[in-house]
Amino acid sequence: MGFQKVVVRCEPTFINTSRSCTCSEPNILGVSLTSEWFAKYLQSSAAACWVYANLTSCQALGNMCVMNMNSYESSTFDACRLFQFIFENTAGLRTVHSFSFWRQNLPWLFYGDQLGLAPQVLSTTPLPTNFSFKGQNQNTKLKFVAASYDVRGNFLKWQTLEGGVLQLCPDTETRLNAAYSFGTTYQQSCEIPVSKLLTDFPTPIFYDVYLEYTDENQHRYIWAVPVLNLNLQHNKIFVNQDSSSGKWLLTRRIFLVDTLSGRENDLESQPRLVRVATQISLSIHLVPNTKNGNIYPPLITIAYSDVDVRDPTSQSVEIALGVLGGLAVLSSLLKTAGWKRRVGSPMIDLQTVVKFLVYYAGDLANVFFIITVGTGLYWLIFFKVSDF
Repeated sequence: MGFQKVVVRCEPTFINTSRSCTCSEPNILGVSLTSEWFAKYLQSSAAACWVYANLTSCQALGNMCVMNMNSYESSTFDACRLFQFIFENTAGLRTVHSFSFWRQNLPWLFYGDQLGLAPQVLSTTPLPTNFSFKGQNQNTKLKFVAASYDVRGNFLKWQTLEGGVLQLCPDTETRLNAAYSFGTTYQQSCEIPVSKLLTDFPTPIFYDVYLEYTDENQHRYIWAVPVLNLNLQHNKIFVNQDSSSGKWLLTRRIFLVDTLSGRENDLESQPRLVRVATQISLSIHLVPNTKNGNIYPPLITIAYSDVDVRDPTSQSVEIALGVLGGLAVLSSLLKTAGWKRRVGSPMIDLQTVVKFLVYYAGDLANVFFIITVGTGLYWLIFFKVSDF
């Protein structure tokens, strides 16, 4: 058998700035999986963002970077590296609200990649507002709002986070909103079926979170809330899992559930993987040596897990094999015990073990036969029905 090395053109919509012969890869998740969404839209979104400064395409490219955990390597041109390339080469564009990390027409994804930036963001500038439990100036409510976007980069709406917008676990509205009360320790956990995730989140929604506050003159402002994504990799290193905050790389945009990027070959098919936020924490730190209730910017810490979406048929076969295999062990033990009574020997010797293994082999063979025949009949009937 011979082998051929096939050379194909890279996606024509984007220039390979590395000047190598290697095309940029679509998104590869934690397992060996090629995302159909990334394969279809990564290069075209990057091209429209870079060449035409198309706002929606830039947002879509940013979303793909977030779906890829804001991870990037300097040697590859994945979603985040393409985003960084465009960011670095559009220094002439204006910034938004004087934030150097927020370039016009580009979403704000990173707080830069320089060591030591995270402590500056988190513990240098207090919020210009006070929180108090007493008196006429009582202020105990943290008013979080978010700008939400769909996966294609379209702006959806501004919304408050109350009502469980960022909480996957169901609960009463009062308990859900308790998470945003100043000075409250709040914890919630639950188990959610994969089928519900697939139904409730056909495509991911992305959120840029802000804290709304009022200054001493009663003027309303919003403050960008930084994110610590524990899954972020910088040059294959999980920098945000380091104990030193000086090595962290803070980001901005988050999502809860991604059932889209795990689809292979066909965007209408069931995903092979579902990426879900399994840990979300919101931490508030008081400014030390102050009695005015000043706080530093809140920090959202988030961790994602990849859930393997198995084929229901293969799951049924595995369940049947486990149940029938256990019954085979029980049946073999009963047969061996009956044989021991017949021969009148109370001792468990080598002959007893061999007899058990013989019985177990026979019962296990029957289990495999039943499962094989049952599965074969199922698929035969299924395909016969589908022909009609």
